[in-house]
Amino acid sequence: MAIIPAPQDQWYVVHVLSGQEGKVRDNINRRIASEEMSDCMFEVLVPTEMVSEVKKGKKTSSKRKFFPGYVIVNMHLLEADGSLNDRTWYFIQETTGVINFAGNKTRPMPMRPTEVEQMLAQIKEREEDEKPRITHEVGDTVKVADGPFESQNGMVEEIDHDKGKIMVSVDIFGRKTIVELENWQVETA
Repeated sequence: MAIIPAPQDQWYVVHVLSGQEGKVRDNINRRIASEEMSDCMFEVLVPTEMVSEVKKGKKTSSKRKFFPGYVIVNMHLLEADGSLNDRTWYFIQETTGVINFAGNKTRPMPMRPTEVEQMLAQIKEREEDEKPRITHEVGDTVKVADGPFESQNGMVEEIDHDKGKIMVSVDIFGRKTIVELENWQVETA
């Protein structure tokens, strides 16, 4: 039998309607206060990251969910003997927008402590850094929109998502040459 974590160390992934993650989180938080559930419902997260892109020559930043369709909930759901805490089980199940627990629907298992640590570290890291939004994929044909190769078509050979760089092969004097471009310097051909 698996070891049951302490009530405050139990984290669960809850499957929700796509696009409704923020509403579900807000609804759960509102219900925690109104139904006095703070003794067994501790935290509700919708992990997001900041992404930037250039549209019509202007840089815009926006938040993007990195687990779309899911919220992460820290709650006391499993008792020490392994039985479900009915109060929290029904609280989540009756929340508008919740589909079910991810994984085993009738007997959800908490995330492993190492998974929780990695997830929380990833959330913290992604909240601090702003990543460029790259909509192209390797093999796409793109048009260079800025720089010395402006208006030339090329093929995406490699993408560095962390730096926002795209390696594009362009035809220079009849030879294919790889050029490194910023994400905003290319557009769909």
